[in-house]
Amino acid sequence: MRSARAFLAALCLGVPAAAQAQDAAPRRVVSINLCTDQLAMMLAAPGQLHSVSMLATDPRSSAMVEEAQAYDINHALAEEVWLMQPDLVLAGQYSSLAAVAMLRRLGVRVAQIAPANSLEEVRDHIAEVGTLLHREAKAEALTAQFDADLAALRAPAGDARPRAALYYANGYTTGDQTLAGQILAAAGFANVAAEAGFPYGGPMPLELLAMAEPDALITSRAYPGGSRSEEILEHPVVERLRDAVPGAIMSDADWICGTPKVLGAMKKLTDMRERMRPAQ
Repeated sequence: MRSARAFLAALCLGVPAAAQAQDAAPRRVVSINLCTDQLAMMLAAPGQLHSVSMLATDPRSSAMVEEAQAYDINHALAEEVWLMQPDLVLAGQYSSLAAVAMLRRLGVRVAQIAPANSLEEVRDHIAEVGTLLHREAKAEALTAQFDADLAALRAPAGDARPRAALYYANGYTTGDQTLAGQILAAAGFANVAAEAGFPYGGPMPLELLAMAEPDALITSRAYPGGSRSEEILEHPVVERLRDAVPGAIMSDADWICGTPKVLGAMKKLTDMRERMRPAQ
């Protein structure tokens, strides 16, 4: 009750909850976004990161479930975050906007990180979060390892490029100007979505998918329970394609966030392309 009264008093008065000069390393960091959760867990100094969002513990969306067990969990609510007394909150550009606005009104420093739409932006976000945490050396080392691993996985320029279709719930597809599309291209595939006029993404009619006749089909992993949006992945057209061409099933955890963990998705696709090579 006393903590709740303190929060309400601070909200009314606009009292800074955990103000700290930006030229000093934050000592108590709270992340309220799945992607900043993972970047912070990779980069933070021991004891620097206090809390990550509940999504970090969900294996359907998070690539770092085990690591997340070491931190307090939050639900991206301004009240609970303020009571943690952070001197830095990491948030996404579009998520929890009401909480971000309230925390800033309370004087809490909040940094919003945009979603990554390319492999280059993965590097940018590592550097950005590394700077916010005053962990530039760690960020440089992580980026160097990412670059080396990416180079090892990237398909040679002269290799044949099988045509692959990305197809998710509601018939959604993603094109070359997306993170998933760039991972697909780096793994050595041509993207059917780009051919069909979806450079960024959008719902692709089943007729277009069928007429495209892709060499490979990559679909999303269904969530538990029933979902009308996912029923399209069981449509006879999709099922026939699955039976006719090589495929892979990706979960959100594979590539929803722009972190070095996306290289796991790239490895999966690279291995699939290697299996598609004609026998010598």
